[in-house]
Amino acid sequence: MVDSGTVVSIIRQARDRRTAPLVLELDLTDGIVETVPADPLSAVLSMRRPHLRDVLDGLRRARGDVRVRALVVKVSGTLGLAMAQELRGAVTALREAGKLTVAWSETYGESGRGSVPYYLASAFDRVYLQPTGEVGLTGVALEEPFLRGALDKAGIEPVFAARHEYKTMANTFMERAYTEAHRRSSQRLVDSIGEQLAAGIAEARGLTVDKVRELIDRGPLQADEALEAGLVDRLAYRDEVYDEVRKEAGGPDGRVQLRYVARYNRSHGLAERLPQPSRGRQVVALINGQGMIRLGRSGRGGPLPSQGPAMGSDTIGAAFRAAVRDERVKAIVFRVNSPGGSAVASDAIWREVVLARRSGKPVVVSMGNVAASGGYYVSMAADTIVAQPGTITGSIGVVVGKAVISELLERIGVAMGTVSDGEHARMFSATKGFTESEWERIQASLDRVYADFTAKVAEFRGLSADQVDEMARGRVWTGADAKEGGLVDELGGLDLALDLARKKAGLPVDAPVRGYPHITPLERLRPAESSEDRTAAGARFDGWGSLSALAARLGLPAGGPLTLPGNWEIR
Repeated sequence: MVDSGTVVSIIRQARDRRTAPLVLELDLTDGIVETVPADPLSAVLSMRRPHLRDVLDGLRRARGDVRVRALVVKVSGTLGLAMAQELRGAVTALREAGKLTVAWSETYGESGRGSVPYYLASAFDRVYLQPTGEVGLTGVALEEPFLRGALDKAGIEPVFAARHEYKTMANTFMERAYTEAHRRSSQRLVDSIGEQLAAGIAEARGLTVDKVRELIDRGPLQADEALEAGLVDRLAYRDEVYDEVRKEAGGPDGRVQLRYVARYNRSHGLAERLPQPSRGRQVVALINGQGMIRLGRSGRGGPLPSQGPAMGSDTIGAAFRAAVRDERVKAIVFRVNSPGGSAVASDAIWREVVLARRSGKPVVVSMGNVAASGGYYVSMAADTIVAQPGTITGSIGVVVGKAVISELLERIGVAMGTVSDGEHARMFSATKGFTESEWERIQASLDRVYADFTAKVAEFRGLSADQVDEMARGRVWTGADAKEGGLVDELGGLDLALDLARKKAGLPVDAPVRGYPHITPLERLRPAESSEDRTAAGARFDGWGSLSALAARLGLPAGGPLTLPGNWEIR
């Protein structure tokens, strides 16, 4: 016998899902995925994490949805500064549409490291903090290792050459401390980020910049201190936060539905999905370039998922060609989140951007947390470059070298026997230094790559040689400073880039976006018909050569000469 109470409950739940006010949720504990990873393993591992497009599209849709009353975000985990700025923009637009926005957390950075999480939270109508938490607003610092002393002790001789003094990857191995140029570049980087954090928090919380600076110098702040200083609105546990939001957002009967932003976007966007080809609706193509740049196909950057994605020139090239050939595609947005890598792979991708523009389709680049060195190379030919103020970009330079381990091998009793045919056959062997003629070839290569890089920057960015020289020389910039120097056109995120692309192509403001290359699961299984077939550029798993283990132990970048060393996400 069916319980009548159960039936009534099911009917009520079904009714509420269609009619009850909505409170959208976003949990940032595990961060946000920029795009679906190219290889199947990483894709499976990222399934439960929110995706950037779903979040941005969901928040945009919510602005005009009368059912959506509020947004509650758990600000936890780590986000890059540019990603935080992307979310801040979306939250601000939602606030302006009259929706309640609430940020809460058990702690905004435990034992410090909370500057970026709190900076994001400050953009909300209300900021809640657990009574035992703290606001780890401690400012910005950059720590960079110099390995020369350790390498000398180990019997390893670093031999690197760079163009020019700000291309600091070589310094990591060649120097024992900051050079003057290296310190100047790094100091300006943290100053620019600090300015952005202080100004953003001051504006959002109704404080002066000087007051925020004072609080930063006192941080981290305990919960009661943060409340007294006006950084948070109330000390509360999760249940208390949700009770308050439910009461404010609920309808006359007090009922309210909770829904994750990504789920909301997918369930409410079915009617707006891209129509079938026969209907011929015009679209914007979105091409995602994530991770170290390499020749071949995209995939994981190494044998472990933690080593992140890799941007393959074959995959990105196939995506651009598919978008150019598709008559429905009227504009292309290229999302770049990369510290660089292979010079020739970067050049191959740059060429596809140029060809796409020549086809008459505007190309807009949207920079993520990092788009530097090779990441800037693949971006510079776009019609418009959009970056967040906190994006790490520039690093227009080149570095080549190796670590010579012959003394180390001698110390541990390893003898190397070698035979060769050709004067430069062992040029990049780690067991010997460069000969005079080999070093001449290294210098010639550096000069050629740097001259080519800077000439293209001057041509496509409309800058003089002197202007390029001032912004290049390997120096890293924030997006805010890069815009001042002409390397970037607009400050904003992916939504702005998509809007600009639609406008340039004469498309309506709601023109749909489609990811390229668009490959179905069945297409991934069938053999490619030719190199022009979009399925020919699927993901691959291996990203390292036979010396990858040794390179990793020495801390050498595996991507190539146009590589920004280290971790450049500001968290």
